Amino acid sequence: MACGSSPQRQSVKPLLRWLGLLAVALVALQLFFVVRIALMTRIDPQSTAFQRSEAWRLEREKGRLPWRQRWVPYAQISDKLKQAVIASEDDGFSNHDGVDWDALEKAWQKNARAEAEAARMQAARRPRAAAISSKPVARAPKVVGGSTITQQLAKNLFLSGERTLLRKGQEFVLTLLLETLLDKQRILEIYLNSVEWGEGVFGAEAAAQHYFRKPASALSAYEAARLAVMLPRPKYFEKLPNSSYLAERAQHIAGRLGSAELP
Repeated sequence: MACGSSPQRQSVKPLLRWLGLLAVALVALQLFFVVRIALMTRIDPQSTAFQRSEAWRLEREKGRLPWRQRWVPYAQISDKLKQAVIASEDDGFSNHDGVDWDALEKAWQKNARAEAEAARMQAARRPRAAAISSKPVARAPKVVGGSTITQQLAKNLFLSGERTLLRKGQEFVLTLLLETLLDKQRILEIYLNSVEWGEGVFGAEAAAQHYFRKPASALSAYEAARLAVMLPRPKYFEKLPNSSYLAERAQHIAGRLGSAELP
């Protein structure tokens, strides 16, 4: 009786080889991230993935690169701005492990309610819409929330803006690495020096000079609160400096600075 591998077994070998190579590549990628983050304990990052993406977009769309950024040490950033950002973006920053599980659960519940409401409205409109047009009707609204400062930093430093489960999983891994390898002050320092505050405006010092013509160390409580409130949509609020929402929300955040715990 002839010996030898069956065709089925031979066909499985290339698949196992590719799976093995994929596993090695994933491990190598995580080790690369570990090294990059470990270096950040001593070395300030020169740019982030988000900044490079924005630089490419500005160059492509406008043919020029309006860029404002100047790194300043943690001590040269107003405590009021640190408190305002924590109060506005992540009030449990000093105490959580990088992920605010309560906020994440609330965000998931909010998403689920919004999607259920959108599905109900779509079902109610479908007969009428079908009679008028073949185009699809209302989509579920995009609801975001639950991301901590550390998660935002992980995304900005290393990841693209796409919204996939794989990218979200990588974001969680990077978040845990940041929290393990860096202390809270360093995480906040890197975040405040690299986050976007307008088109081509990155970091607290550039934002303070751009909007208030003063250094980040000299911001008042209200000025710091205005900058913090801008963070979710900086380019939008840059074009609407007289926004009533921005002013009212800034007043609210300014009143909460004392309750924001600094690391």
